[in-house]
This record gives sequence, C-alpha cells and structure tokens, in this order.
Amino acid sequence: MSASQTSTATPVPGDDEPTLLVKIFGKDRPGITAGLFDTLAAYAVDVVDIEQVVTRGRITLCALVTAPEGGGHGEGELRATVHSWAESMHMQAEIISGRGDNRPRGTGRSHVTVLGHPLTAESTAAIAARITGTGGNIDRIFRLAKYPVTAVEFAVSGTETEALRTALALEAHERGVDVAVVAAGLQRRAQRLIVMDVDSTLIQDEVIELFAAHAGCEAEVAEVTARAMRGELDFEESLHARVALLAGLDESVVDKVRAEVRLTPGARTLIRTLKRLGYQVGVVSGGFTQVTDDLQERLGLDFASANTLEIVDGRLTGRVTGEIVDRAGKARLLRRFAAEAGVPLAQTVAIGDGANDLDMLNAAGLGVAFNAKPVVRQAAHTAVNVPFLDTVLYLLGVTREEVEAANTHE
Repeated sequence: MSASQTSTATPVPGDDEPTLLVKIFGKDRPGITAGLFDTLAAYAVDVVDIEQVVTRGRITLCALVTAPEGGGHGEGELRATVHSWAESMHMQAEIISGRGDNRPRGTGRSHVTVLGHPLTAESTAAIAARITGTGGNIDRIFRLAKYPVTAVEFAVSGTETEALRTALALEAHERGVDVAVVAAGLQRRAQRLIVMDVDSTLIQDEVIELFAAHAGCEAEVAEVTARAMRGELDFEESLHARVALLAGLDESVVDKVRAEVRLTPGARTLIRTLKRLGYQVGVVSGGFTQVTDDLQERLGLDFASANTLEIVDGRLTGRVTGEIVDRAGKARLLRRFAAEAGVPLAQTVAIGDGANDLDMLNAAGLGVAFNAKPVVRQAAHTAVNVPFLDTVLYLLGVTREEVEAANTHE
C-alpha cells in the first residue's frame, strides 16, 4: 500500500469493545442468511465472525457483530427486531452480549480425522476426552463423509501434533476406530506424492502366490510370504526362496496372472481423484515388474518399481534380476520418486500393510498402515482398518463431495 493510500477496512474489535453473538436455529430454507443480515443492516453493525451449519435440514447460524450505536437502547431495539424477524420465519433466536472477538486459538494446531464403520457416540466421546486430556481444544468439527465410512474432522489447537498423535493412537486402538493426526497449515493442500505398496494394498492379492498357484506350490509360498510380512524372515532371502519354486513356468503365465489381479475396493477412485487434484502417484512392490508395469499403464501411475522375474527362452528361471526392492529399497524409492517429482519428503504419503513397508511408512510425511499386520499398525503414523482404499482421501482432508465431483467429469 502506498503512502497516499489508506485502508478502509473495519478494525477488529478490541477485547473490551462490546459485541453481540446472534444465534438463529430452526428449519433450513432459502433466504435465512440474507434475511438475518438484512435485519442487522438496519443497525449499521459490523460483522466480526460467521458460522453456519446445516444438519438434517436444521440450520444453526451464528453471527458475531459489533454492538449498535446508542448503547443499551440501540441494542434493545436490535434484539426486539431480530426476535420478531425470527418468529416470522418460524425460527428461534438467541442473542448474547459480550466483549471482543473469539479468544485466540492456542499454539500447536492439528487436524484430527476419525473414521468409523460405524462411528459410535462412545468412541467419539472417548476421542474428544483424550484431546482435552492432552491440553487441546476442539475449535471446529465437521463431517467429511458418510459412506463408505463415517469420517469426521476435528480442528484442534493448544497441543503439539506429535503428542496428540501418540495419545489418540492408543485411544483409537482401544475403541476400534481409525484416527489420523496431521499438522495444520498450507502444506496440507499443497501438491503431494502418494506412494503405495501393491500386494494386499493396491490389489487384494499377493502376486507371487498367483504365480505359485500355476506352479502347484501355492501353499508353500503363502506360508513363506506370511512369515516375511510378519517380519519373521529376511525379505530378500524369502524372495529368492519363493521365486526358485517358480522355475520352469511358461512366460504365458504372466498374462494369466495379470488377468487374475483384483484391485482393492476404492483403488481406482483413490488414484483418479488424486490425479485430478494434481497429486502424483506411484507404487513400490516386493512383487514383480511384470505386474506393476501393467498396473502403471492401466491406472496412469507416475512411478512404479518392483523386482523383475528373469525369463529365458520363454520360461521363468526361478531368479530375479536387478536391484532387489526390499524394506530398505522401498524407502530409497520413496525418496527417489519425491526428488523426481519435486515434492519435499514431508509432503509424501506412504501406504502399506507389511513389515517390509515400515521404512517407507516412517520416512514419509504421513505413513498409513492399510489393513496391516499388528507390528505395522503400531509403528505407522496412522492406520486404516476398513477395506476401502479411497478412505485415505479423508486423511488428506478431501470430502466425499469433492471425491464425487472429481470423478463426475474429466
């Protein structure tokens, strides 16, 4: 602003200046908000704050305004006029005198997303009490989605994000709900990179078990896989042992396995929505490029990396080639993808279910354990325990309405 310019903005009331909180509630219909402020306009008051919510067709409208000139006489007239207007609209009104604006929000601000299937009153009470117990204050609550799960978000201030995350993780486990805690700020809506595991995350299957079924050794491979995912076996050692059982399979089995792969419910919606929001999406897998390359093409993924089955003279040799994608490898790939995407590591989200995903989940700005083994749920930033992959969108603050809008039009 130049020296010759002056601001015409109305100053925020001081703590000692009189204000009125005007509350209107009743059946929602068009024109209520305009009608209230038309009524208030006659008293030349300034609007300090507005909050409106509609729940099952019932509106609650709150307006914090400066007190009218004329002292008590002017306030008395305003009260009478607002009550008369509300009665004419078959609404109820409440007007509370006070001073100043809302008290400043405390330092340490977070978004707490709670997913329930269903979300019970008991679990909601427990989460709210735990927030209060950490010294936090709930400034606002709103619903993100009502299906396929109920998702609500609490805006919390007054406590640090990490302390709140630790406290709510314990409560979420006890109550059987999923809770994610992320720091508030502009970075939440900034461009992000989302990197997912493939087997039992992006897809419902374990790819090596699909190959093993064609080799007649599915049960043996499945047992080794389960032990590796629980962290009981070294991943690279178990990978070589399992792949060796596939030696001799005709390469035509690759097309059969690709056709057998089943995407996790919500996977297409998640990726399509993220892409339309401008995010970049990648996958890293302890499985095989013979499948991930196909998924990358089908789903329009920006990045994909996995192990590669060696094929010689039209048959699987029982070996893999190139650098092994194991637990440490997934974290390295997350960092590599982030660098190539130009996204800070703090703006990455990693999603996985097994012990070999832990390094990646911990390296990401937000690590999400998706229907994961206990050791992974305990170590990740947050856990999602419903079978819908697109619920991860709610952890990013995306509402169901935004998801539907993003998927209605190209």
